[in-house]
Amino acid sequence: MVPALVVGIVSALTLLALSELATWIQHLVWDRLPEAWGVASTRTWWTVLVLTVTGLLVGATVRWAPGHAGVDPATTELVSEPLALRALPGLALALVLGLAGGVSLGPENPIIALNVALAAWFLCRPRFGVPVPGAVALAMAGTIGAMFATPVAAALVLTESFAERGGQSGPLFDRLFAPLAAAGAGAVTMTAVGAPTFSVDLPDYPGPALGDVASSVLIGAVAALVTALAVVALPVVHRLFHRLRSPVLALGAGGLVLGLLGLLGGPLTLFKGLDEMKELAQQADTYAWSTILLMAVVKVAALVVAAAAGFRGGRIFPAVFIGVALGLSASSLVPAVPPAIAVSAAVLGAVLVVARDGWLALFMAAVTVGDVHLLPVLCVAVLPLWLVARSMPPLRVDLPPGTPEFPALATTQGTARTAEGGGRGGAR
Repeated sequence: MVPALVVGIVSALTLLALSELATWIQHLVWDRLPEAWGVASTRTWWTVLVLTVTGLLVGATVRWAPGHAGVDPATTELVSEPLALRALPGLALALVLGLAGGVSLGPENPIIALNVALAAWFLCRPRFGVPVPGAVALAMAGTIGAMFATPVAAALVLTESFAERGGQSGPLFDRLFAPLAAAGAGAVTMTAVGAPTFSVDLPDYPGPALGDVASSVLIGAVAALVTALAVVALPVVHRLFHRLRSPVLALGAGGLVLGLLGLLGGPLTLFKGLDEMKELAQQADTYAWSTILLMAVVKVAALVVAAAAGFRGGRIFPAVFIGVALGLSASSLVPAVPPAIAVSAAVLGAVLVVARDGWLALFMAAVTVGDVHLLPVLCVAVLPLWLVARSMPPLRVDLPPGTPEFPALATTQGTARTAEGGGRGGAR
């Protein structure tokens, strides 16, 4: 219990510290400097300049920081093997630069990687004797609990993870006990400091109706297919950027493309998407359905470019924004569909494709709308949507083991196993 609670609190503090630093830099770059210089910061050359410079800085970090800021984000899952400690400062710097600079990736993968590495380094010593998978589970649970300010998401993800690993006897709750303690500690810590929520402001849902099931399945399937454009494009775009061979050139070019996409989609398509999706929900009545659809497509493109170029970040946050935008577009096009149904179904479909985790997709769809009356509809809608998602390849680039992220990097970027059994299956 004590190590679990400590890991949960430390995981939350790591998330909080890096997020606050990124927010401070974001306000400096996007608000204070343009205001002082009399420059409009959105839909102008400033957007292109900031994102291009961000790409160059992240590229320099990947090129010269010890450990090259972790592993290629396009090749990893939500949780991977513990990193070597020397890679953590570079990874933290690359994450903060990306979040502050407007890159369309979330903090989840790097934050989990940082906390997993710290937990494995501390708990897997002979004095404590915690196996690597146990340390990974504690850090993952603590980070997810802090990120969503509730241990429920961590419990759902861990249930899937334990089911995949198998080979363990005893009640499931026995294995979930310590990770849930870590998740609870992380959630309480973030709640105490006023963590932001995922809930968007939508009209109240009147209650389940028979037609809502059909609407949710259709809208969710469309959202899954639109998000599947990222699945198809990621390997192709990844090869194009990596032909530049140098992370500085590839990430600089990626930042330039992201800046141009920001001009096309507008300021709401920048950054990780949490605050932007709330603003979009509040302003949805002022946009045509086609304009909101364009934002969703631009966000898909920005997600692909950011991941393929090598920016450090996760894909869950952008996927939720894509779902919210597609749901609002559908509700605007067909007003008879309640916005809560349209948004929750679209988030369900988008997150299913990106994360390939039905529990996490259901959780994100429910908390984004914030209405428990939607759960019966979502639990039915997820069944055909899961079949659609399972028929697609994962949103990941598969490279031969030992392949460096860029040919210009002389050192191997593989993760360091801190103890025997810390392989991919244990980490997952």
